[in-house]
Amino acid sequence: MDSSQRMAGKRVLVTGAGTGIGKGIALEFAKEGADVVLHYTHSGEDVQSALATIHAAGRKALAVQADFRDLKQARGLVSNALEFLGGLDVLVNNAGITLNKPFFEVTEEQFDTLYDVNVRGMFFITQAAVVPMLAQGKGAVVNLASVHAFAGMTEHTVYAGTKAAISAFTRVVALELAPKGVRVNAIAPGWILVENHLKVMTDFDPEAAGHTIPADFVGRPQDIGRLAIFLASDEARYIVGQTVVCDGGQLAIMPLTGDFHDRRKEQYGQGYVPGI
Repeated sequence: MDSSQRMAGKRVLVTGAGTGIGKGIALEFAKEGADVVLHYTHSGEDVQSALATIHAAGRKALAVQADFRDLKQARGLVSNALEFLGGLDVLVNNAGITLNKPFFEVTEEQFDTLYDVNVRGMFFITQAAVVPMLAQGKGAVVNLASVHAFAGMTEHTVYAGTKAAISAFTRVVALELAPKGVRVNAIAPGWILVENHLKVMTDFDPEAAGHTIPADFVGRPQDIGRLAIFLASDEARYIVGQTVVCDGGQLAIMPLTGDFHDRRKEQYGQGYVPGI
């Protein structure tokens, strides 16, 4: 695990770190010298592989299971992290559930489940985790929003709402905490290839998918991990309350304008612009 050690000595809690983006974030922080507590709900085997990688690199790491629908368990996660790490410097709120379902088919239970995990749990975990940061006068929180907070995709009414809520929460809580030494920002990932995508999209072609994105590839969890490290570091000391989009250029594409690879057939400016 090559490292620049930007996070040397930092104590980090990453929620939803059993698989996917959260696991990638936790591994990146460990590469940079941090000790990490990895939260998971269901992915016990996957989180154990992450622990083994971190331990092999000589860093401290602990996996803690908690169901965020139960606030007692959510707050208990923070207590376990503080006990193991001896304090807390960085919280990464990554845990979340994705659901796609037509608007009229969403049930109350499904709605409540997404908001309980994606928003309610995140809110109160942050409330508990920043207490020791405030006591030491310094800390950072990085929340995981999504491009779904800024652009629409059918059948994502509930999920998109939770991610927009995270972005709004980030702006406001940052105003309250920044004067006390705790910076809060968010990341809005675009398409990031994770295990769950491969389970659902059985005919997935990563090369073809990459061509639909200006960056010409689908992002990986480590891309989000590196951005999270930057936002948690002193290098980002003047970035407060922002949701930083990391999407390979997805949101940069204007809708209804055709394939961004193609040259325009229309020629505007004729008779007005020299040389046209």
